[in-house]
Amino acid sequence: MILLYISLGLFVLFCLYLFCLAGRTGHPDMEKLRGWSYAHRGLHDENLPENSMAAFRAALEAGYGIELDVHLLKDGNLAVIHDASLKRTAGADITVEELTTEELEKYRLAGTAETIPQFQQVLDLFAGKAPLIVELKCVNGNHGALCEAACKMLDRYDGLYCMESFDPRAIIWLRKHRPDIIRGQLAENWMTKKMPLPVFLKFAMTYHISNVCTRPDFIAYKFADRKVFGTEICRKWLGIQGVSWTLRSREEYDTAVAENWIPIFENFKI
Repeated sequence: MILLYISLGLFVLFCLYLFCLAGRTGHPDMEKLRGWSYAHRGLHDENLPENSMAAFRAALEAGYGIELDVHLLKDGNLAVIHDASLKRTAGADITVEELTTEELEKYRLAGTAETIPQFQQVLDLFAGKAPLIVELKCVNGNHGALCEAACKMLDRYDGLYCMESFDPRAIIWLRKHRPDIIRGQLAENWMTKKMPLPVFLKFAMTYHISNVCTRPDFIAYKFADRKVFGTEICRKWLGIQGVSWTLRSREEYDTAVAENWIPIFENFKI
């Protein structure tokens, strides 16, 4: 009898877990996104810096969609750059959130003539010619202001795009305020990372517990960590689309495509 109660309890817990994992399926534009490969931070190389207009032009000319990162500037505009700190990308000990649009021109990417793009410049370049995966880079709790600024620009954009973030609060904001936008939860196996986060939060982020609040259209998961059981359940049982990042070889790309992931790649051409 005890074993029966334990089994029933475990079954109930598993059903609750499945309920938490469910996303949103059937968005009419998802099939269009599946037909593309996406250059990670543009088609960058040793001469074209990541997240630069030159890298974005190269991706567009090669026939790829792009993945790009947006940060909220001090004046409410949006900058396209991965790290909050400019130390790695532009050699400056300052965070992009401290800058205004005008001040972006002072910083050069990787020692080139390329400056940090504004999000609107990228939208003007692509103009609906290829799809965009827009990653929202939330800093110090600015998820609401960042989401609002990005959505206001995209409201005027006539092209295919989706939005994603590691921060579930950004995806919750999109679900509430822009439910028509394709939204995705970025994740990886946080249980293996040495980060100052509580274990329960690492578990929730790794195994998609936050889906109960975000109900994402897709899961963007790190390629090396993709076999985590929660991710497998999301994709294979619940029908949530998977996006695989970042594919750095043709072998990884072919594997991801064969497994029905939408591919985000860098450092090689398809």
